[in-house]
Amino acid sequence: MFSLFNVIADAYAMGPAPQGGGQSGGIQGMLGSLLPLVLIFVVFYFLLIRPQQKKAKEHKQMLANIKKGDKVVTAGGIYGVVDSVSDNTVVVKVAENVKVKFGKGYIAAVRAASDED
Repeated sequence: MFSLFNVIADAYAMGPAPQGGGQSGGIQGMLGSLLPLVLIFVVFYFLLIRPQQKKAKEHKQMLANIKKGDKVVTAGGIYGVVDSVSDNTVVVKVAENVKVKFGKGYIAAVRAASDED
């Protein structure tokens, strides 16, 4: 039994020397591993998140400025003229004596007054 412990101790003693307690590079190693993740987040923010927030803000502003007589297109592709506006709904005249009530969020765009129907 004693010889088995000697063999194990000798084998352990012949192994490679420990490398500084498992820390390879300290702060530099940590920054080196986090830097690519930070760069990816920055790229995603400027290419995806920021433009989407800007577009949502512009759409919200457009909805707040809708008034009677504006030519609009709905999210479903219906063209019409705004007949009346309330807080959450818009009544759109789509043909002679035909009015349709939409939720304000379903107005996709306000067309220029010079656009033809």
